[in-house]
Amino acid sequence: MARHFGAVPGVGEGARFVNRQELRDAGVHLPTQAGISGSALEGADSIVLSGGYEDDHDEGVVIVYTGEGGRDPVTGRQVKHQELVRGNLALAVSHRDGLPVRVARKLKRGGYEYAGLYRVDDHWHELGRSGFRIWRFRLVKLESAQPGQGPERKPTLIQRIVRDTAAARAVKAMYDHRCQVCSERLETAAGAYAEAAHIRPLGAPHHGPDTADNLLCLCPNHHVLFDFGAFGIGDDLQLLGLPGHLQVHPQHHLNPAHLEYHRSRYLHWK
Repeated sequence: MARHFGAVPGVGEGARFVNRQELRDAGVHLPTQAGISGSALEGADSIVLSGGYEDDHDEGVVIVYTGEGGRDPVTGRQVKHQELVRGNLALAVSHRDGLPVRVARKLKRGGYEYAGLYRVDDHWHELGRSGFRIWRFRLVKLESAQPGQGPERKPTLIQRIVRDTAAARAVKAMYDHRCQVCSERLETAAGAYAEAAHIRPLGAPHHGPDTADNLLCLCPNHHVLFDFGAFGIGDDLQLLGLPGHLQVHPQHHLNPAHLEYHRSRYLHWK
């Protein structure tokens, strides 16, 4: 079957399936074994929540999903590190490109239920409960239209939520809207533009604070690169992955714990 991103015509949220073969036949999730459907070139089109990974966290609207790999095929225990390859890389590509991901849940009483479309909001690595590195993907539910309820809605996805809080405005003003990495100041008809980047992300499971010691003033390009782990910042403010040092205003005190949090989870090339 050709890979299809988005809703499957005729399959509404809450649809039930007896087994993985029925999920495949309906076009909801093509693999009958793997939990992630996708490729490193195209992205991930669907996942199945089966309760197989001890680190998974499912709150319905928000899912923190553990990537694939590293488990003993007999015991199901994590016995080695996961890598950013195959299905894990496919989910990372979906995060980068804003592709919708279909989610199906395994039911305790047997069978599967289609849960709708989600977007990959974030991805990072950390040590799991078993002491091995795992890849984590935060998925957030998208609004959807049920079949027969009017025209199909095509969700518009935004890679980063730009929060213009008082702390963010203060940090951007401190740098006169110049990027702390490249010193660029973007001029628009409405005035100068820069973005406030959180070093330790807001919300579960990161719980970073919306305070100046956890904020950077960046241009859009370096904001994307920072969020995706293309570079990090050492405690001495040296840029890791890019040449040079971070430019820091004398009154801007960054918390080293937040810098370490970002390095330990987002710099997958370390």
